[in-house]
Amino acid sequence: MARIPYVEPEQMPAAYAELLKSRNPLNLYRMLPHAVDAASPFLALGGSLLRNSALDPVLREIAILRVGLLSHASYEVHQHRRVARAAGMPEDVLAAIADGPDAPAFDDLQRLVMRFTDEVVQRVKASDVLFDAVRARLGDRQVAELVLTIGFYMMVSRFLENFEVDIEADTEAREAVQ
Repeated sequence: MARIPYVEPEQMPAAYAELLKSRNPLNLYRMLPHAVDAASPFLALGGSLLRNSALDPVLREIAILRVGLLSHASYEVHQHRRVARAAGMPEDVLAAIADGPDAPAFDDLQRLVMRFTDEVVQRVKASDVLFDAVRARLGDRQVAELVLTIGFYMMVSRFLENFEVDIEADTEAREAVQ
């Protein structure tokens, strides 16, 4: 059960409620309005990382799911397992994310993204060798988007866990867009 009450739609600022019209009714979106001025920019950044990124969607979801697992954020992992499937992630890759970068299901680039994600989450800054290897494979724009994605979903995971946001009872019937 959430640590503080969710904000009901009729209590949300009008501009924020308007942004939610094109999104699924997730509990995360009902908790965010407590941070009144940050809620809309939060949605904008998350939407940009999901919809306007040059980063391959499967690589993006590998990073997001790994962040969620390393952060022990069950809500985040739950939502993004479905997003990953919708992005075309094979089930063996999806299952292997919990096993770490040495799992045989990963190709070389996926393994590299997993290692990079682990270092950024656990050590803040990736080693020069790992950074250079990721940059050589992805280029400047995609490596920048990868770092922003990792950081954003670290923030999301910490928000979800600290407020104990509940997984929606009927989420199996909807596709997550968060």
